[in-house]
Amino acid sequence: MSEKVLIVISCGLDNPNRATRGLHLATVAQKQGRDVAVFLLDDAVFIAKEGLADNLRAATGDIAQDLIAHLQAFEVPILACTPCAKARRIGEDELIEGARYATAMELIDLSCESAVISL
Repeated sequence: MSEKVLIVISCGLDNPNRATRGLHLATVAQKQGRDVAVFLLDDAVFIAKEGLADNLRAATGDIAQDLIAHLQAFEVPILACTPCAKARRIGEDELIEGARYATAMELIDLSCESAVISL
């Protein structure tokens, strides 16, 4: 069993249940002691823009900002697809603490060494 877990999220503010579920799974993996990373693709990059996920919550009651704060506190990498963010005019300086741009090459490298959950 892999001790590394990669959560790939491709939906953003338009699908709060799936977006928040991905953050929740990353939090669970971290609490289990896994080496976890979150990779945001497509509209999910909006989750990493400062202030945009503040009111994002799932039907289950999970609050994205609480989950993000937990991930930040434990220094879980939050990786925003570089071309996805740039296409949506999100500068790297606009990302939340602990988030950074990342390329497809990094996604592939992480995927090859981790158990992957994609939402």
